[in-house]
Amino acid sequence: MEAVSGIILFLMAVGVYIVCSVYLLRNPLILHKKKRLEFYCRHISHRGGNGEKIESTIEGFTNAVNMGTEMLEMDCHLTLDGYVVVSHDENILRQTGYDKTLSSLRFKDLPLYKEKLEVTFYVGHYSSGKDRRFALLEDVFKKFPNMPMILEIKEDNGLLIKKVSSLVKQYGRDGITIWASEESKIMDNCQKENPHMPYMFTIWRGAVLLLLFYTGLLPFVPLGESLLLFYLPRIINRTYIPEEAILKKRFVVYLLQKLTMRKSLLEHLVKRGIQVQLLVCNEESDMAAAFSMGATGVMTDYPTLLSNYLEKHPPPLPPTVY
Repeated sequence: MEAVSGIILFLMAVGVYIVCSVYLLRNPLILHKKKRLEFYCRHISHRGGNGEKIESTIEGFTNAVNMGTEMLEMDCHLTLDGYVVVSHDENILRQTGYDKTLSSLRFKDLPLYKEKLEVTFYVGHYSSGKDRRFALLEDVFKKFPNMPMILEIKEDNGLLIKKVSSLVKQYGRDGITIWASEESKIMDNCQKENPHMPYMFTIWRGAVLLLLFYTGLLPFVPLGESLLLFYLPRIINRTYIPEEAILKKRFVVYLLQKLTMRKSLLEHLVKRGIQVQLLVCNEESDMAAAFSMGATGVMTDYPTLLSNYLEKHPPPLPPTVY
């Protein structure tokens, strides 16, 4: 009899836990204060919209802004003489044809980009432009002082992180510049250097987020991140061919889709003031899929295409105060 009573009590406790978890998942502001960011961006340009102009150049960023983008995404590296340059790769072979690293070259010795570059997330498509020079991060800040930007740090370089933070502070951009990195150790160092900048989920923190969601613990746990940046799984092995062998398996991509693209999860994050951006959407059908899942923003290599899509299919208006 005692065993039966114990089972009944256990089942009652589990039932109460599930009910509370589901209710708080839908109503997170009961426990958490909503994040109030200085930006709300639905239109994000990947590498400055590198499907239309050469990636990460001033011309590319200018084109994206002129076409209506609300946020620029870019990666930062350090040259031999200490300049912070905008470049996706540290080794510039893909971009220039020279098998050199940015950290081994002075800024004035950097070669030009190739005349044509394949768009990484749209295989078989190429971009070109008049501007083929590597851009300084400071010049991007000067050119677009009020434009929100995502700055990805790919290497655990203390001097790079310090110089990026210094430039952000110098130009008064703490609230509209986002720390980005896939690696938690790098992100920790970025946060220590400048804790006033919003930051995104790393791969590890994204895995923790999913674990919290599927165990029902997410509504009870505080989150420091302000941005969830994630691939739209349906583009993998279609417009984007990954290097990782595991991602070339159809079942893995299917599983990734089922595990991550949970509308209730994305809606919960948005209610807590965390913006959700899905990438890299280079076809209208992918843009539609991203917004239908509850993304607050879409990242693309084609800013003109995304602007045209948003004009034809405007998503719900953002909250008055985000």
